[in-house]
Parts: sequence; structure tokens; C-alpha cells
Amino acid sequence: MKLVLATALVAGLLPPAAAPPSHVEGVLPSGAAYVMDVPRNWNRTALLYSHGYTADGAPNPAQNAPSAAVRTAALDRGYALIGSSYAETGWAVEHALPDQLSTVDEFAKRFGKPRRTIAWGASLGGMITTGLAERHGHRFDGALAMCGVQAGAVASWNSTLDAVFAVRTLLTTSTVPLVDLPDQATALASAAELVPALDAAQATARGRARIALASALHNIPAWTTASSPEPAPDDYDTAQRNQYEQLHNIVHTGLSGRQEAETRAGGNMSWNTAVDYSRLLARSAIRPEVEALYARAGLSLAEDLATLAGAPRISADQGAVAYMTRNLTFTGRPRTPLLTIHTTGDAPVPVQGQRAYADAVRDAGHEKSLRQAFVHRGGHCAFTTGEMMAALAALEERVDTGRWPDTGPNALNAAAARLDPGATHAYRVYRPAPYPRPFDLAR
Repeated sequence: MKLVLATALVAGLLPPAAAPPSHVEGVLPSGAAYVMDVPRNWNRTALLYSHGYTADGAPNPAQNAPSAAVRTAALDRGYALIGSSYAETGWAVEHALPDQLSTVDEFAKRFGKPRRTIAWGASLGGMITTGLAERHGHRFDGALAMCGVQAGAVASWNSTLDAVFAVRTLLTTSTVPLVDLPDQATALASAAELVPALDAAQATARGRARIALASALHNIPAWTTASSPEPAPDDYDTAQRNQYEQLHNIVHTGLSGRQEAETRAGGNMSWNTAVDYSRLLARSAIRPEVEALYARAGLSLAEDLATLAGAPRISADQGAVAYMTRNLTFTGRPRTPLLTIHTTGDAPVPVQGQRAYADAVRDAGHEKSLRQAFVHRGGHCAFTTGEMMAALAALEERVDTGRWPDTGPNALNAAAARLDPGATHAYRVYRPAPYPRPFDLAR
């Protein structure tokens, strides 16, 4: 879930803005750092940026833009940019929302209340932005969630468990723990058994088919990096190889990242009791690939699904589920206009999470508050500067007029080309497949 931007796409695209007359750094009462930039031509709009996942213990500076190029472009257009580090690293949602609100308050004290305030963020920050829109929408005129964890915390951790559970069950005879991990040493010891098994499986047709099945349960896409070409629809070998490489990251997140999150939650927040993996595969966007690779390997998919069905299941600690529901599971009721954008080839945060959120919004009767747009590219948060700025411009038009403008791919690509003429922009009509195990508060 760590935010990764394709730096080749965002370097040197727009002329630099004049150095801002006001660059302020400081520390909030929580201990979180903040940073604020206000250009000379401030348009009285403040953009509150929520950054992505920072591994526990890693450097954690305050951030107020998704990239240096976007910062330059936004300042050049007159926006004030603000953001905090959050008081802690890791699954820091509990601290992120109050720290971001405190940053807005601190900005108003220093520079006066903006004419409007827009929340935006990427990756885990997209999830935080959606949380701000749902829980504190009255504080914001609009929100832009980019590559966000839109399925919510509980569903996302469940989906990660499904993939790691399949790796352990189908590729090993191990009983290493996948949940209730007391420390990082335990989590890393589990990974040390699963990763070699994953690598060995990749060397055989039977193993590759099983890796595809594990990938399908997390909806790891066929196209996973912005720098690689998109595989042909029936190029299952390339697709599977891409998924295998990404499954390494999912195993690490599902163990090391989970251990840190479990510590916050006070226990295991995920379960697969009563889960029908045959049904999950049927809903997966890559089911045809799995079926083709199993047939090619002469392996019975039905038997492997039966193996998954018969394996000992994992129960959740309800207190931990409640913690992750608070931090953060969605109601489907954004209280301010919310635009989301996502790449179609996102492996760490699969695009099907956007379908989960759209379904929750529909169930809650708040469809008028939400628009979604999709960029046809591999990679997590692999947007061009123009694509991000075009989405921001569309959201601003909604704020100004009270009506959503055209957010179709032609309109967004044209706007992106005007704002960032040196890059190739790739908004496209797209409807994600269903999320395998949705969990929200709208139902």
C-alpha cells in the first residue's frame, strides 16, 4: 500500500512557479510535523494533502503534495498547499484524521480562513481523504481521493489474508502463523517460509497455476507497472509472471504490515470463516487466466478449491474488527463532493476497491456526491501530473457550480493535455469487476 509514483511521468512537465513567499514548517500538539506553502498569487483555495502509507519506523516528513512536479504545478496555479506527517507511521489512520484537521486549523490561524478547502490524497492518503469527506465533510468544499484504499480497512485486510492463505495452503505444508503475530520476528519468520515456496512454485506449470489462483483472490492485475507494456488479453504467461512478482509484496504486507496493524488493533482483524473461495474466484477479474493455466498444467482447479475449502479457517478478534471499522471502514455517505481516480493495473490496491465503494455509495443513496474516473495504466498511483491536475480542476468546477462537469475520459484527457502537454494521458471508460469480499457500513 506504499505510495509509489512513476517519477519519469512527473519530472519537468510544467514551468516552475515563483518561489512561494510563505513556506512554514512546524509541529502540531500531537507531535506530527506540518508543512505549508502559499504562493504570491494565492487563489484563496487551500489543498490539504494526505500522504500514503509509511512503513513503521521509516522517516516520516510532512508532505503537502503527491510529487515535486505536482507541487510546482499547483503553486503555479495559485493553490496553497498544506499537509502533515501524521503523529505515527504504519497504519496511522487513527492519528491521520485529527492531525489533518489540526493542520487546517493551524493554516487558518497563520493565513486566514481560505475561501475554500479541498482535501486530496493518494494511496492510504486517498482512504484518509475519503474518511475526511465522510466524517468531516462540513470542513471541506470537495475531496479528491487518488488510488485510495476505497474498499476500507476490514475488506482490504481480509483480501490480503485470502491471498496469503492460498499461498500457504496450496504451495506449502507449513503451519506458520498468518495472523495473531506477536512481533516482527514472527512475521518475518512466516515470510521466510512462504516466499521460497512461492519462488519454487514459479518454476513449474502446476505452481504457476496455483500462484494465479492466489493472485485472483486478491485481484492482482495482469498489468502491474507503468514502465511495462500491457499484456495481450490472452497472454496469460506474462500476466502470471507480473502477478507472481507482486505476490511477493502482498505476502510481505500480509505479514509484516499486518503485525504492525494488529498491534494497533489489539488482535487479528481478519477472518475467512465461511468464505467460499470458489465463489470468490467466480467474481475475480482474472478467473479466465486461472482456468486456462490450470488446464494447461493438467491440474484440477476443483480439487485445489476443495483443498482451500477444507483447510483450517481463521477467525477474527471482534475488538480488532471494531478498531478497523473505526479506522477506517466507510458508510458510503460522503458529505462533500468526492471524486476518485484509480489506475486499472494497480496491484497493491486493486481497482475493484473502487467498485466496492461505489456500491456502498449506491446502497446509501448518495450517488450524486460521487464521481469516479479510471486511468488505463499499470502501477500503483502511477498518474501523470496532468491527470491529477485535471481531476482537481473537475472537482473545482463541481464546487463552483454545484454540478458535476463532464468527467468522462475525453474531457479529462483534454484537460490533462492542456495542463501537462508533454505527457501521454490515459483516462479510459472502465467498470471494475466486483470486489471479492466487500465490507462497509451502508448495508
